[in-house]
Amino acid sequence: MTFEWVDSESALNDVVNEVLSQPRYAIDTEFHREKTYYPKLALVQIKWDKTTALIDPLAVDPRGLGRLFSSDVLAVIHAAQQDLEVLRHAALDAPRRIFDCQVAAGFIGFSTPSLATLVQSIKKVSLSKGDRLTDWLRRPLTEQQCSYAADDVAYLFDLHDELSKQLEALGRTEWVNDACRDLQARPSGPQSSDDAWLKLKEARALKGASRGVAQSLAKWREERAMRSDAPPRRIMSDMALLGISQRVPKSVEELATTRGVDDRHLSADFCREIMTAVRDGAKQTISLPSSDNDDVDKWARPALTLITAWIGELARKHQIDATLLATRSDITSFLRKAPNARLSEGWRAELVGNDLNRILNGEVGLSVDRDGHLKLIEASSS
Repeated sequence: MTFEWVDSESALNDVVNEVLSQPRYAIDTEFHREKTYYPKLALVQIKWDKTTALIDPLAVDPRGLGRLFSSDVLAVIHAAQQDLEVLRHAALDAPRRIFDCQVAAGFIGFSTPSLATLVQSIKKVSLSKGDRLTDWLRRPLTEQQCSYAADDVAYLFDLHDELSKQLEALGRTEWVNDACRDLQARPSGPQSSDDAWLKLKEARALKGASRGVAQSLAKWREERAMRSDAPPRRIMSDMALLGISQRVPKSVEELATTRGVDDRHLSADFCREIMTAVRDGAKQTISLPSSDNDDVDKWARPALTLITAWIGELARKHQIDATLLATRSDITSFLRKAPNARLSEGWRAELVGNDLNRILNGEVGLSVDRDGHLKLIEASSS
């Protein structure tokens, strides 16, 4: 495949000007985050009309893409969530209008398909897997690596055309547009450092002062990782964090003999910050956040299982990825009668919400037919 290598600001500006005259462009990114806190953008692939550009963000300022991203030109993308996060960090912006092929495929019977799966299914073409684990930050990239990267946008227009045709025939175009708007508006990037402790496997088993120390220490680790642009576990392992939380050391000597603590943690700066976090955390009373089950009144909890099962049946029947139809959070919001619950609005209300209201009102129940599928039965016939 032929492509343009873009490594100057003037060339990037030319690309943006050309793409702005188009109705759509295909986009993908390559990035690494194994050694950093924030994802490191390594390459941006853009295709428009019959041209493909590989943009080198190590040589040009990716913020130059901002004019394109804020425009009305449609960005065709696959599995957009991480790409949007990466672009928002590196370019300070991300495409405003997107068509996510993975999301769209979920509305015609696929379940979160990979790009290779979708291209094989729709185009009968096998994508190369040779350079999946390449170091995209090394320069120069080989011709083979560049061709592999260009392949990631080569078929997105074909997928967009075919998926759009099938969605139109099923009357689901606006459903996908709605789902893509939700995805584009979803918060990305670091969440509150106050909640970092909840990522620990054993967080919910901690009690009393240990819970407060875990919250305080995990917050310190997260914020230091942000400042250092390093993975949190490189600042302090989970083992050390949990060990300190359980022991609640009152002296440097006690800290030094805690499992997982190494010499680095005993250096002046680290040690002072760790002991401050321990002292502050031990004074706090931290409550566990409520779970989805806690958010549902006791009377409705049995209904949660029934409703989840019926949504799974509807997803099978209508060939829609169940996670697009309703998440557990959507179900609990519906049961709590939360304002703007997604199952009470739009196409989800039409496809799912009306049935759920009938189930909750006792008008219908669920039964299993001879094929093992669920069906609704009138309460009077049960």
